Amino acid sequence: MEAKLILKTLDTWDKRIILKYNGFGGVPLTTLLKVISFLGRETLWMLLMVFYLFIFYDSFLFSNISTVFLIGVLIIAPMKKLINRDRPFEALKNIEVLEREPTSRSFPSWHSYNVASQGLLFALLLNTPMVIIIVVIIVILVSFSRIQLGVHYPTDVVCGAFIGIFGFIIARIVLAPFLNRLMIFFEQFNVGNVYKQVINPLLFKNLFYVILVVGLLSIIIYLANYKWIVERYNKSKRA
Repeated sequence: MEAKLILKTLDTWDKRIILKYNGFGGVPLTTLLKVISFLGRETLWMLLMVFYLFIFYDSFLFSNISTVFLIGVLIIAPMKKLINRDRPFEALKNIEVLEREPTSRSFPSWHSYNVASQGLLFALLLNTPMVIIIVVIIVILVSFSRIQLGVHYPTDVVCGAFIGIFGFIIARIVLAPFLNRLMIFFEQFNVGNVYKQVINPLLFKNLFYVILVVGLLSIIIYLANYKWIVERYNKSKRA
């Protein structure tokens, strides 16, 4: 009974907050938050993984970014399906969606997970007070943007951020060191063809390598814009 009361209280709080702040600040703030919100998209971190593996090889950064991302895939995606929470714009009549409507479920927030986990990673690596302050501000802004844009409840973003902290810890302690050591181990079998922390010269002299990199980047960008492309195609057919 007590658990039900807590959930009901949280649900009431969720609805009150999102109804209050959806569209807050008008067009100028909405435009800014849509840009800031991109920092939490999977697209950005997938592009960085390709960058640090094929373009500017850095086994340490790749292993950290990719394992943090992998934990998100293994935790966030199943939780969304299991909990199956409707998005605010699906459950509440007065919510205005101020970006493209997401198709995944609402709880927890992928954006909050990404920005919290990856933000902690870069705060640790750069390790300066200014960077830490900037990371905290970005986490808050991205999390708030999901509420203001009408696509997440407050509990979605709060829980997403906490899971992000957990994902960061597991990645840093267990998975990232293992993957980094594994990559360094395989480097010894490719002596002379491993270009560390420089723009990979194969991009300028190997056509197949260029096709591989461009292909991977294109696939990531296509998947990120798939829904928009389909909508545009359907509109053109109806016209």
